[in-house]
Formats: sequence, C-alpha cells, structure tokens
Amino acid sequence: MYTDTTKIRVRYSETDKMGYVYNGNYATYYEIGRTEMMRSLGMDYGKMEETGIMLPLLDLKCKFIKPAFYDQEITIKTTVKDLPGIRMLFDYELFNEAEELINIGSTTLVFFDMAKQRPCPPPDYFMERIAQFF
Repeated sequence: MYTDTTKIRVRYSETDKMGYVYNGNYATYYEIGRTEMMRSLGMDYGKMEETGIMLPLLDLKCKFIKPAFYDQEITIKTTVKDLPGIRMLFDYELFNEAEELINIGSTTLVFFDMAKQRPCPPPDYFMERIAQFF
C-alpha cells in the first residue's frame, strides 16, 4: 500500500454562491492528489505520455460528508491499496483544517498504449518504483 498527502487552499473561484466548494471541483482535488502522489514516486504524467503511455480516467466515485469552504486548507490523502495492473485504483480522503473527514472518493485509471490505442500493462519503470510498497 502506498499513501501520500498534499495540502491545498480553497480558492474563491472554486466555491458556489453559498460559499461551499462546488461539487465538480472534487474531481480536480482528486487529480491534484494523484499528480502529487506520482511526483512523490519520482514520476509524472508528462514523462509517461512521452513514452507513449497515458492514464485515462475509467471511473470516479465521490461521497460528500461535510462541506469545504473558501480559504480553508484541505488535506488530500491519496492511497493505492493494491499493486497496479492494467488498471490502477486510487482512494481519496479529504480533511478540513479541524482534521474532520469531509469527503471520500475513488478513481480508476487505465494504462493505455497511445500507439496501439489499447489498454496495456504499466511500464516497467513505473512498476519498479511502486512495487516496493506492496
């Protein structure tokens, strides 16, 4: 299992008229968590795409527990519980400044060979970096 955390601050443009974070922004928060997790492993999406592999989104689940508000600092905890295969499942827990759980979610991404236009196994260099945590 591999877990990474990152913090963000809610920007005004991410809120609705009530001052709550607009629900569509949680998918962006999940992406921030995934991106920072990849960085923590010494990887990034751009380099992977340069090698001909992309990671399109296959599935997204999101459950709202408490609202997040403008200018709050949010902690995004991103976890990969299982060694990736063709698919990679990410779980997310978002916490407010009081360390209260405010949102949970998950995304499934698929390793995709851009040239063949087909799903594929993860690249060896990626597996070498993440396998040590499983």
